[in-house]
Amino acid sequence: MENHENERLQLPENAFRELKEGEKYEPVMNPRESYPEVNGWSVTWGVLMAMLFSAAAAYLGLKVGQVFEAAIPIAIIAVGVSTAAKRSKALGENVIIQSIGACSGAVVAGAIFTLPAIYILQAKYPELSASFIKIFMASLLGGIIGILFLIPFRKYFVSDMHGKYPFPEATATTQVLVSGARGGNQAKPLLLAGLVGGLYDFVVATFGLWNENFTTRVIGAGEMLADKAKLVFKVNTGAAVLGLGYIVGLKYALIICLGSLSVWWIIVPGMALLFGDSVLNQWDPSIATAVGDMSPEKIFSSYGKSIGIGGIAMAGIIGIIKSWGIIKGAVSLAAREMKGGTPAGKEQLRTQRDLSFKIIAIGSIVTIVAIFLFFWFGVMDGNLLFALVGIVLVALIAFLFTTVAANAIAIVGSNPVSGMTLMTLILASVVMVGVGLKGTGGMLAALIMGGVVCTALSMSGSFITDLKIGYWLGTTPKKQETWKFLGTLVSAATVGGVMMLLNETYGFASGQLAAPQANAMAAVIDPLMSGVGAPWVLYGIGALIAIVLTLCNVPALAFALGMFIPMELNIPLLVGGAVNWYVTSRTKDAKANAERGEKGNLLASGFIAGGALMGVVSALLRFCGVSFDYSAWWANPLSQVCALVAYVLLIAYFIRATKPSRA
Repeated sequence: MENHENERLQLPENAFRELKEGEKYEPVMNPRESYPEVNGWSVTWGVLMAMLFSAAAAYLGLKVGQVFEAAIPIAIIAVGVSTAAKRSKALGENVIIQSIGACSGAVVAGAIFTLPAIYILQAKYPELSASFIKIFMASLLGGIIGILFLIPFRKYFVSDMHGKYPFPEATATTQVLVSGARGGNQAKPLLLAGLVGGLYDFVVATFGLWNENFTTRVIGAGEMLADKAKLVFKVNTGAAVLGLGYIVGLKYALIICLGSLSVWWIIVPGMALLFGDSVLNQWDPSIATAVGDMSPEKIFSSYGKSIGIGGIAMAGIIGIIKSWGIIKGAVSLAAREMKGGTPAGKEQLRTQRDLSFKIIAIGSIVTIVAIFLFFWFGVMDGNLLFALVGIVLVALIAFLFTTVAANAIAIVGSNPVSGMTLMTLILASVVMVGVGLKGTGGMLAALIMGGVVCTALSMSGSFITDLKIGYWLGTTPKKQETWKFLGTLVSAATVGGVMMLLNETYGFASGQLAAPQANAMAAVIDPLMSGVGAPWVLYGIGALIAIVLTLCNVPALAFALGMFIPMELNIPLLVGGAVNWYVTSRTKDAKANAERGEKGNLLASGFIAGGALMGVVSALLRFCGVSFDYSAWWANPLSQVCALVAYVLLIAYFIRATKPSRA
């Protein structure tokens, strides 16, 4: 009986494609039946995962500068413990474990991108202070508002847009959960790909057997081209990013790469040509080098990224305008239910039940009031005007950019939350200075406001992944939504504790902790609160590009993401997308192509899962002092040649492995 049930545990053929007219998606678990979901087992493991991964992600993110996505490793552990305990019908429980546990990555990203900047600036301004309660409250309230603001859009993203968005991380996690539930031969392709991808990424990250990137600097002509013309080409040769590209698909990967290449091959060389002898440091006094003397990478980080931020912000605003009908619909539905106007009729299916809009509306109001009181008494020293301006800014930005964060995750699986937070910090600083809050008080206020918004947007992006997994598998959304708050509470407390501990042990200003995003925030906010302007011209250029793209019917957010994310992480998406196109168009037999595409999804999910898991192991080893010095080898161009050979072999393995295993 158990074996027969396992055979039925597979994703339907229409899980990843757009539905035809009148076609419906039927999830893995029957919506008309009941399954174990929330119980002592799933909640206990979920809370344990939230604590463990919050501590690990905060520790590694600040020490090594890398934040890893927790969803996939947690899904793998959930499958492992339920299999070891021989739990039957564990799929629903595993989704809840993953959902509660995945709060860790979202809250950590929100907190460590902004709040350590308080400690970094404290070295320069000793009167600046951050208590545990401030960090905890900013993370907790930001996480709660992110959950509440996203729920009204669940149906739009996971159901109405079925098959239109690739959802890379949700796809990989779902494949892990389904394969684990099926067991036996069904899990073999995923496990094998996870092993290959994980070991491949592990030997690079730990032993440095070959370089992680291949660049045109490998040959003399390429080096000359980079120095003189500021033209460079880079590709990350990792397995996880290749898998991500496969799931993203050729269409979106192409748009993302065009965005990347427009910055690296047009804007970067163009700036060197136009402003070769100029030192452009109006908004960043630390820049002392003429544009022409900078490397292409330095031009990108000093100017190109800001154009990307402007593009993301404008694409977000355009997205908000376009989805205004959805926003209005969600709000009017809430208002109707608040008045008791719930439409009568047949009982709603289990898989369509959300938290009631009454709870969402009241919860949102209570949380906004709590944030206002926290700002008024905890951050703005009892100044009512500053607190009012602060809460209006935070609530407005968090609400409007919720859909942008969810959109970004749905397209590329990575949230441009640091870019949106940087924009929030700049806006908050300009407005707060405008109403009279300057100096160290302004810095603290802007960073706490940024922390709340950053966590809210990070949570929105992460949560849409959970809800998509639940939609594919057939869990009850209401249960996921309810227990997400517990995960947020646990993660916020853990992150606050780890951050205080790290500051006591190392000190954020000591240089022993990387904290690159927080350092960037500190660098931006210091001059702003001291009267230096923001790079409005660069933001304006990015915004203009987004408007032109929209008029030409090109997805502006995907293009702007490409402008913001470094080139070496964008090109592999195109490689993965090209592999996807190749394996799904090899024959004239549509069924065979679909089979290969489906197997490719499984293999790509294995690459992502293996890479994510081994990335954590590698970073932990490095933290524990087990590290190998391969810097001299990586400085040798031969390490890049080896990387290219390994990458080609990896792609060949992937293509070969997609062939159906039939005699």
